[in-house]
Amino acid sequence: MKAMRLNKFGEDAPFELFDKPDADPGPGEVAVRLHATSVNPVDTKIRADGGGGIAPDEPVVLGCDVAGVVVAAGPGVSRFSVGDEVYGCAGGVKGRDGTYAQRMNADERLLANKPKSLSIREAAALPLVAITAWESLVDRANVQPGETVLIHGGTGGVGHIGVQLAKLCGAIVHTTVGNDDNARIAKSLGADETINYREHSVADYVERLTGGRGYDVVFDTVGGPNLENSIKALANNGRCATTVSLGASPDLSELHIKNASLHVIFMLVPMLTDIGLERHGEIMQRIASLVDNARIKPLIDDSRFSLAAIDAAHKHVTTGKAKGKVVIDIA
Repeated sequence: MKAMRLNKFGEDAPFELFDKPDADPGPGEVAVRLHATSVNPVDTKIRADGGGGIAPDEPVVLGCDVAGVVVAAGPGVSRFSVGDEVYGCAGGVKGRDGTYAQRMNADERLLANKPKSLSIREAAALPLVAITAWESLVDRANVQPGETVLIHGGTGGVGHIGVQLAKLCGAIVHTTVGNDDNARIAKSLGADETINYREHSVADYVERLTGGRGYDVVFDTVGGPNLENSIKALANNGRCATTVSLGASPDLSELHIKNASLHVIFMLVPMLTDIGLERHGEIMQRIASLVDNARIKPLIDDSRFSLAAIDAAHKHVTTGKAKGKVVIDIA
């Protein structure tokens, strides 16, 4: 099979197309013929410096999201059969095959049946971002009907699913955007209010939109200095969930004053520890049901990239100009 590998790490380290031998799936694994994958920020971070030791073993094939067809099943596989269309976040880290390839072996616990209403290409946009948003808003922040939720980056990969999930939980959803076009997209996804973060300070929009009370839940998909803004936007007894806490050094005293909580979400932990993998498969199945009932839809960037154009796809993601997910078509 064809695959793309890295021979070294670095922000501009080149990908190389190579022939990767097919391997039989092991116990509890299925072999998947990939038809599409996507680029996530974690892929660009691992490419840059190895991700702090979480990079796949050599040959280094990145890529977390898989969407394709089962072509073989290993011993003990019970959930899938040859010919099933599946999707999930199943690779791209240490000890697991990456998805920048025509074929991979994946633990069946990480997979679910692809939503029937989506193409395989559309399904490839969902896994990592949907699991991240679910763990943040449903499992950790426990968003309740009628609560106010602020989502930073409502047209980004994780953010656009977050807007839809929070709305499904019955929340009043506000989101930050960078321009009028993104505001329109966020409204189409269900956002009740959009906030141009370039034009309005935290104090301004908290006063204007919440009467100074603050938000019950803030979902920070931006991180870095923005984590401090997220904490400032919280109401008393609020909950902040962040997916980007590495390198952040916010003043946490305001959490204490507000009796608020901070939840750090690193959804790759099950794959890295081999603990709790079945939960991700369950979330994927729940997401598929919501998609097929027209409750959630993926936002896919207009760009088109092939497997051989992974480098260009990474560059498009790192510019910050992509709307939604950047999907890779695999021939």
